[in-house]
Amino acid sequence: MPITVDQLARFVELFAERLAAEKENLTRLDSAIGDADHGINMDRGFQAVLGKLPEISSDSAGGLFKGVGMTLVSTVGGASGPLYGTFFLRAGGALGDTTDVTAEQLAAALRAGLEGVIQRGKAELDDKTMVDALSPAVDAFDRSLDGSLPNALAAAASAAAAGRDRVTPLVARKGRASYLGERSAGHQDPGATSTTIMIEALRDALQPGA
Repeated sequence: MPITVDQLARFVELFAERLAAEKENLTRLDSAIGDADHGINMDRGFQAVLGKLPEISSDSAGGLFKGVGMTLVSTVGGASGPLYGTFFLRAGGALGDTTDVTAEQLAAALRAGLEGVIQRGKAELDDKTMVDALSPAVDAFDRSLDGSLPNALAAAASAAAAGRDRVTPLVARKGRASYLGERSAGHQDPGATSTTIMIEALRDALQPGA
């Protein structure tokens, strides 16, 4: 069964709802190694997205994601706005005018979003950023495409969480956390955490009957 624009809009809504619920936790994580504003900024941006969802829920999947990306770039401060905005803009560009999205098209969109984040943030694996959750999630989704879509999404969510946890002991090499040097080790990265929430929201929104 193809993925509809309505299902992708539900994913955006679910991500926004979970960011609101996790706002304080994300900000607490960011207070240890960043500017203490990641949860606040992400919630602000996605509340703005929710407010605009009726007008950006266009007839195409690409139009929806581009609308999300442009809203985030214009409303979210810090690094998270440009990075998440770029993710959705690139994913939307890959989807184009598609209305019924195949699993393969979703995989291409996720890959395009990841490449945009890497290009924008200049981050690599083990830098302790959102890339450490997003990259393994996209790879796991690709590897699991031979099976069912729910299985591929479950694999992606598991890989995101594993990536988030894998880099917690590491010293950050990018972003504000890198300024702390060795003191950043042992702290869970807020960007990798919010990325895991995003992939989990995608998994749950695209479940049959969701």
